[in-house]
Amino acid sequence: MEYSYPFSTDWTTEEVVDVIKFFEAIENAYEKGINKQELMTAYRRFKEIVPSKAEEKKLCNEFEEVSGYSSYHAVQKMKATEDGERIKMK
Repeated sequence: MEYSYPFSTDWTTEEVVDVIKFFEAIENAYEKGINKQELMTAYRRFKEIVPSKAEEKKLCNEFEEVSGYSSYHAVQKMKATEDGERIKMK
């Protein structure tokens, strides 16, 4: 993709990489589908780095503005999906 991912300069390199992995998992959910467990793992790590709901919303909104992909809707679908199933956003 031809856009940059939102991140905080306060994070370590590892945290930046893990947040980018979460946003890449969201992209996969929209573009080709992703296993629920894979998205869940990426989201849990994202929440360890970004525990604040306000900061999560800010970062996810920034990502949606540049990519067109809604992290919120993907995570909601993930929560409603049975274990072992794939998530494919429309």
